[in-house]
Amino acid sequence: MTERELHEQHGNDTGDEKPPHLDESVRRIGAAGRATLDSALDTGRALRRLVSADLALARSAMGRALAWVAVAIVFGASAWLLVMGVLTALLHSLGLSWLASFAICAALSLGVTGFAAWRVSVFFDHAGMHATRRQLARFGIGDENDDEDEADGEAAQAPATQAGAP
Repeated sequence: MTERELHEQHGNDTGDEKPPHLDESVRRIGAAGRATLDSALDTGRALRRLVSADLALARSAMGRALAWVAVAIVFGASAWLLVMGVLTALLHSLGLSWLASFAICAALSLGVTGFAAWRVSVFFDHAGMHATRRQLARFGIGDENDDEDEADGEAAQAPATQAGAP
């Protein structure tokens, strides 16, 4: 019921009117309670959908991360075994020492492996369920900054107490 409908139903707010009957007050309280319950249920459904979507994102990110792990393994192992042997021989034939040839090949292989590891870390970050954590923090449940704030507060107090000590 809108405010206008309530105003029309109960007349002007001049203060001359009587308060509503007890049964009308109980009905209004019941309606407000039902509206509050409906709102709480809608919030719960929205949070459940958010968690479900976040878990789907985490599953997808985990699959992608595993694919990039496979890429890292393939490049780390097969590049060393197949291409690096040929490249080492080629570099040695160009006049580099064996040590320099092996060092260049190892650096190239480690570069590709590092790139793949970086991609894995990006997709694992997607598996952190950040949207759900933000919503729970809005409700005051499991605020992810609590531990960091406490650690920062303790770290800030430690130098202050040490500075005052003789």
